[in-house]
Amino acid sequence: MSVKEVICILCPFGCKLEVNVGGGEVTEVKGNRCKEGIEYARHEVFSPERVLTTTMRTLNPKAPLLPVRSDKPLPKGKLEESMGVIAKHTVSAPIQLGDVIVSNILNTGVNIVASRSMAKKS
Repeated sequence: MSVKEVICILCPFGCKLEVNVGGGEVTEVKGNRCKEGIEYARHEVFSPERVLTTTMRTLNPKAPLLPVRSDKPLPKGKLEESMGVIAKHTVSAPIQLGDVIVSNILNTGVNIVASRSMAKKS
């Protein structure tokens, strides 16, 4: 049996969870103030995910970078590879907030979307 420490981020409490793992499953969670912390701990121990936020190059010299993010969390192990894919792309205006910039990145079902609008350069 092993013990892992996880900080729950589902609510403002930020509970420090002690997660006991044995036989390929979570056997006990301590430190949670709400029941959602238990499910968060299970998910975080076996399949952690994160929303990816970064920037992408543009063809606009006055605004050379566009902030982008994933529209859903990505598997934590795919973040670095996703950054490599994003780094190979360049976008041009016009772009609207929420436009899909990279569809289904790494066949995860997650899209990379614009985090701000960008008008066509004049």
